Amino acid sequence: MFVPVQAFSRVLRRPTALSAARLAEAARRLPGIVRERRRARAPMPADGQALRVLSWNLLRVTGASVAELAGLVEAHAIDVALLQETTAGFEALPAHVGGAMARYPLPGRIHGPAIWARHGLSQARSVPLFSRAIARHAVVAEAGGVLFASVHLSHGQLMCRRQAREASLALAAGPAVIAGDFNMVGPLRLDGFREVGPRAPTHFANGILPLRLDRCFVRGFACAGARALDRGGSDHRPILLDLVALAPAEPGRDAA
Repeated sequence: MFVPVQAFSRVLRRPTALSAARLAEAARRLPGIVRERRRARAPMPADGQALRVLSWNLLRVTGASVAELAGLVEAHAIDVALLQETTAGFEALPAHVGGAMARYPLPGRIHGPAIWARHGLSQARSVPLFSRAIARHAVVAEAGGVLFASVHLSHGQLMCRRQAREASLALAAGPAVIAGDFNMVGPLRLDGFREVGPRAPTHFANGILPLRLDRCFVRGFACAGARALDRGGSDHRPILLDLVALAPAEPGRDAA
């Protein structure tokens, strides 16, 4: 949505799609690599330009399918998707909708956080987060001059707040977005960021207790709209955000 016509024109050529067998072999041999079917770097969104972001916990192997995710991406014209509990099968997303994807499974697990961007990714990496039980990390990448972090944090309320701050510190100065499954109840303050996600529940614990676990924090953006969509095959509702780039803050002032 925020890419100029010149940059957008570079992604119109459609190369031959990879076969499912070749995608599976690539996933087996290179589990942490950035995968893409087409790629075009876009400049940072200018003041007032919009960016549509999706965040969704997909519920591992029993939840949403890659076809369901691809349909959501296309139906809502998503620019960047921050995903959690993605398995190897979701690395086929670029074969469905183009763009680029970076996925890093959690140590010893078949799933992990990921980032997909319609117009390409760069500097994708895994950022370890302090944890005492299940090892956690954030996936960080740059798309169109904006830094993104996809997180799936621990359940302990002190631990998940510490991990959220660690993820925010991994993002250098400039426009940035942190979103994902925070597993958090109550408020959180991240220096330089502000929360812009929907206030509706995104998960029902044991199918009964409504919780707002899926959140989004931004720096350098205003939020023009935020809502939680139907959960589909997952046990979490995806959150959809329309972000508008702000003019750079004056020195010494909060960029959020």
